[in-house]
Amino acid sequence: MIWAPLGILFAVTALASALCWTVRLSRIAEIVNLAAAAIDCLLVGWLLAVTPSGGVRGLGDYFRLGPLGLWVMLCTALVYFLASLHAIGYMRRMRGEKERLNRFYGMFAIFALTLFLAPIENNPGLFWISIELTTIASAFLVAFQRSAETIEAAWKYVVIASAGLSLALLGTILFYWAGIFTMGPSYNMTWSRFAAVAPLANPGLVFFAFLLILAGYGTKVGLVPMHTWLPDAHSEGPAPVSAMLSGALLNCAMLGIVRFLAILKSTPEHAMAQTVLVVIGALSLLVAALFIVRQRLVKRLAAYSSIEHMGIMAMGFGFGGALGVIGALYQMLNHSVTKSAVFFGAGTTMHAYQSRRIAGIRRVLDAFPFAGLLWLVSALAITGAPPFGIFWGEIVLLQGGMASENRWAVVWTVVLLVVVFIGFLGHFRRMYFGQPPTRPPESAFHWTELVALALAVAAALGLGLWWPSSVWAYLRAIAHHLGSA
Repeated sequence: MIWAPLGILFAVTALASALCWTVRLSRIAEIVNLAAAAIDCLLVGWLLAVTPSGGVRGLGDYFRLGPLGLWVMLCTALVYFLASLHAIGYMRRMRGEKERLNRFYGMFAIFALTLFLAPIENNPGLFWISIELTTIASAFLVAFQRSAETIEAAWKYVVIASAGLSLALLGTILFYWAGIFTMGPSYNMTWSRFAAVAPLANPGLVFFAFLLILAGYGTKVGLVPMHTWLPDAHSEGPAPVSAMLSGALLNCAMLGIVRFLAILKSTPEHAMAQTVLVVIGALSLLVAALFIVRQRLVKRLAAYSSIEHMGIMAMGFGFGGALGVIGALYQMLNHSVTKSAVFFGAGTTMHAYQSRRIAGIRRVLDAFPFAGLLWLVSALAITGAPPFGIFWGEIVLLQGGMASENRWAVVWTVVLLVVVFIGFLGHFRRMYFGQPPTRPPESAFHWTELVALALAVAAALGLGLWWPSSVWAYLRAIAHHLGSA
């Protein structure tokens, strides 16, 4: 009963991709892709309701459907639907690319398919393959416009992400090798088996393997200092792709770090691993804050905000405890929908003003009263202003930090969040209340762009005003599974 909806999800997404590649008319491709995204949202919602808290396994030990993986899939499904809706109006503006839009939607569905696959992998090796597949699928989308800048960004993304994932693969191999001394020369490689091996294996080898995995998957997450691909890829790709990269892809890569951290929960190295993760998260927040304050390009501003929030999530998981983990997970969902809204507004506004620079965008509210208001609200939400969901995620996360051994990071985070708030909204002040533009905007928001932006902002506000007890219980079950009291 549980695996049937999941099979339908993969079949629908794969079929949508095949149809998009087959048909020539972009209008058909965009409807097919949007329908698949809507069905995927419904199926993930159904799975969240019926999957037991202990999770279920399928196809032997190769797949496992549990609360943590489903939470990541929920973020992916929401962003996939919102981005597919926004893409209808946004991609029609692509000059000279209309005959290739069916290929865009075909690859877009393939990208979503890889993102749905990674969270249910019960084998760490297959999980690594799934994350590598996300790199291949998304690189084509980043370079879709085939300009010199987009191709350079795609190549930079592929080279750096693949180099980082090579370290993650080496760390996974070392984890397996550490277990052969107690489990024998061959054993079934699953997350639970790794957790059983870790307390019995050589402590130094296990910790070194974790550091390699942290560096590897941390590259894909965009944690400093392995973040250099992220600002280019997120800013050069089409806005719907930027939303998928930031709101869905980064979560899947973070999942790898979280699961390997949970493997160490019964080892003496767990506390040190948490501290390392907190330090890297704090460093990521610092670098993001500095670049946000001095930023000149609109989408790079949103890209560095992604580094900021991934750093905050890393600190939450590093703090541990129920509040640290729950805050990080709630932050993950809120970041997914809110950052999607920020990229949606940025992409369409850039098209309208024919400028990528903050200095080239002025008086947005005068040109787009309703859409401009929504984009401004999304900017407030992404900086952690109340009463939006990100604010409450950060509050709970910092409470978890106060109960951890890394309390220093709480003060560090609060100070830098104030810097980000002032810097980020300072740029929006100039775009909204600066001098009138020398040339009026050329186009308005398409209705699909407006609806996608409105839905994303409504979700960010709703998650801040209403946090039902069932969500709290669900996140608490995930925290308990990860070894947090």
